[in-house]
Formats: sequence, structure tokens, C-alpha cells
Amino acid sequence: MGPLLAFFAANASYGIFVATSVFMMAIVLALVVAYATARHIPTLPLVSGVIVMVFGGLTLYLQDETFIKLKPTIVNTLFAAVIFGGLVLGKNYVKSLLGTMVALNDEGWRVLAIRWGLFFVVMAVVNEVVWRNFSTDTWVSFKVFGFLPMTVIFALAQTPLMHRYAKSGDTT
Repeated sequence: MGPLLAFFAANASYGIFVATSVFMMAIVLALVVAYATARHIPTLPLVSGVIVMVFGGLTLYLQDETFIKLKPTIVNTLFAAVIFGGLVLGKNYVKSLLGTMVALNDEGWRVLAIRWGLFFVVMAVVNEVVWRNFSTDTWVSFKVFGFLPMTVIFALAQTPLMHRYAKSGDTT
């Protein structure tokens, strides 16, 4: 959340190009702190961080804000593709990420993975609609104050599914 808030504040005061620089620096700092505290960087923030560096770098080098606006579309599409591709190949990456926190039967993991894959597709489409049809400032505000609440609400909405498919004796 810190890098997104820094991005929002910098954009409000200095515009998208300074905000992109601040976002890139904040992402690097967040990854360094994650590594320093846990001696491990989780996969999702690492992938997102690499994509921020690539697309943020292109945004700054070419002075074209399109690249930073495409980043959420690409990240969400990539996550959806990995989830769905994994299911096709018999791997459930949602279970790999959450399996230590939640105990579900195989059908529950399959349904949860499909839901998360579809959620990422919807988020990619929403990002495309917002950045192509609204101002940069509106897109930045939506990125910070729209995407995060949508993700939290979606995650919480999965609670009944997790209860329904909990392994015997486990209701987490």
C-alpha cells in the first residue's frame, strides 16, 4: 500500500512522470524491506516489482504515460494466464500461494483458482476501461482507491467458498 500511496501523492503534486519515479523507488524500497525482514521476497510482489521497473522505465525514458497505465493490465493478465495455464497443466498456483493459510479440498482449490483467475481478467479489463476513458489523475486515483478495495472485497467474498470446501475438521 505504501508505494501506491506515494504514487498517488507524487502524482497529485508533481504529475505522472515524477509519480512514476517515486513509485519505482518505493517498490524497490518495499522489496528491500521485505527481504531484510523475512530473507525472502514473495513471488507476486517480485513479479509486480519487475514489471513496474520495466514499464516505469519505459514511461520515463519515452516520456509516455501509456506504459505505466498498461502495467496493471499486464500484471493482472499475467496472473490470470498463470492461474488458468496452471489449471490446464494440472497445477494449482493459488493453492501453492495460499495452501499454508487455508485448508481446502481439491474441488475448493479448483473453484477458488478459477474465481481468482476471472477476477484478474476483470481487473485487467477495468484498468483498460479506466485509463482509456478518463484523465490520468482519475486513473491514478482509481488505481490507488479503487483496485485495492475491489481486491479486498473480492477476497472477503471468498469466505463462504472456503467454509463450504474446508477440509474436514477445518473451518478457516
